Amino acid sequence: MLEKPNFYSVIIGTELLNGRRTDAHFAFLNQQLLSRGWEQKASFVINDDTNLMENIFNLIKSDPNSVMFCFGGIGATPDDYTRQIAGKVFCDGKMEFHEEAKNRIINQFGSETYPHRINMAYLPINAKLLKNVVNNVAGFYLENRFFFTPGFPSMSQAMVVEALDKLYPKSNIKKYRLVMTIETSENDLINTMKKIPSHIELSSLPKILGDKRKVVISLAGYDKCEVEKYFDLFVDYCIEFKKEFVLEDTNNKDKK
Repeated sequence: MLEKPNFYSVIIGTELLNGRRTDAHFAFLNQQLLSRGWEQKASFVINDDTNLMENIFNLIKSDPNSVMFCFGGIGATPDDYTRQIAGKVFCDGKMEFHEEAKNRIINQFGSETYPHRINMAYLPINAKLLKNVVNNVAGFYLENRFFFTPGFPSMSQAMVVEALDKLYPKSNIKKYRLVMTIETSENDLINTMKKIPSHIELSSLPKILGDKRKVVISLAGYDKCEVEKYFDLFVDYCIEFKKEFVLEDTNNKDKK
C-alpha cells in the first residue's frame, strides 16, 4: 500500500452529462474513503470519448501516489472503451483473454457467451479480478491501485468495498484539523490567509446573516504543532481587532 495515496475517481457516462441518469458513484466512493480515513484528491465525470479518457488516465498515472477508481465502460457494447484505453495507458497496449474472467462469463451465460459477452474477458495484461455479485462478469484492477468497475452501482459498489478492504482498509496517517468561526468579512482575513503555507489545507467559508458577516476558517495538516502555529494567527487577528469568534463551525447551527 502506498504511504500517502492520492485517490481519484473517473466516472464515465454520456448519460450522466446529458441528464438521462444520475450519478451515484461519487457519493458512495467518498463515503467509503472517509470512513477509512482517506479522501479524494480529484473526481472526473466524462463522456465516452476515447481521447479524453486517455488524457485523464495519463494525468492520474503521472501522480506516483495515485489510486484510481473508474466507473463504466467495461461492457461488451461498441461504446465501451475503458478496457481498451486502460490497456493502452497502463500496459503499453498489451491485452489478453483472462482465463478466470472467461470461465466466470461462460459459467454465467453458457451458450449466450459468444459472440459478444466473451469480449468482457479481454483485459489488460496481468489484470486481477474484482467479483461481480450481480452477474459474475468481473471488474478488474492493475498494479494494486487502478480499479475498473461497471457503471451499474449495484455491481460497482461491492467491488469498491472489496478493493478497499483488501488493499486500502484503513489510513494510519492522522490529519489534524482546527476550525473556528469569526464574525468578520472574508476580505479582512486575506492578509492572514496569505501567511499559510501551501502544504497546509486552508478552507474559508463565508456566510451572511442579515447584517452580520461570518467566516468559518479550517486548517488541516499532518503536523499538529504546525497546524496549531498557523491557526493561532487567526486567533491573534481576532484578539487584535476585537472580533468575536468561537472554536467551531457554526454554519450548521445558523438558520438560513
